[in-house]
Amino acid sequence: MGKGIIEVFLEYWPMFLRGLVGTLRYAFVAVLFGSILGALVALLHLSKNKVLSKIASVYVNVLRGTPLLVQMYIAYYFIPMAIPALNSIDKVYYVLLALILNSSAYVSEIIRGGINAVDIGQTEAARSLGMTATHCMTRIILPQAIKNILPALGNEYIAMVKETSLAGTFMLYELMYTRTLLANKYLIWQPLFIIAGIYLVVTLVLSWLVGLMEKRLSVSD
Repeated sequence: MGKGIIEVFLEYWPMFLRGLVGTLRYAFVAVLFGSILGALVALLHLSKNKVLSKIASVYVNVLRGTPLLVQMYIAYYFIPMAIPALNSIDKVYYVLLALILNSSAYVSEIIRGGINAVDIGQTEAARSLGMTATHCMTRIILPQAIKNILPALGNEYIAMVKETSLAGTFMLYELMYTRTLLANKYLIWQPLFIIAGIYLVVTLVLSWLVGLMEKRLSVSD
């Protein structure tokens, strides 16, 4: 049987901690920049220009309809091959790019759904009073949509925390990568149970925080 789970954790906890920090950091970066890009995609999707709306729709469907791991492989291997000038860039950024693009597709639907949930009558009333489409969006629609968007973004972060486990395949130092490192010390099954426990605790805590945020937002209504 070898060493027990607790014994392995106590001996290598700094390694697991470093992996957890990496996981949370990569997930944060992916959702942060994914939100910025996703907001742009959502606005294009809602655009009255049919060409722009269709491009945004295809973008979202492709990224949501293909596995994240496949997207990571394409970014990691194809981009440097297609654009040799980018070979000098650390490949960690290609994996992060895949995470950001994947997150942006989901965030764009979150934002689009939040905007569509606002009663269209308010838009029509604002426009009838002479407000421009931009002012209507920033002053009337978004302040109300944000209450639906924020909790959903929290859930997207939780999902991304788990999805970053795929980044260890490309030797990014995150939680799952610690399994690879400890396998070199002939520790095979113990790290898996420890990693699963850490993920469980983190997702439960984050889910509790998102639930708390939802309650606060509902009270403010």
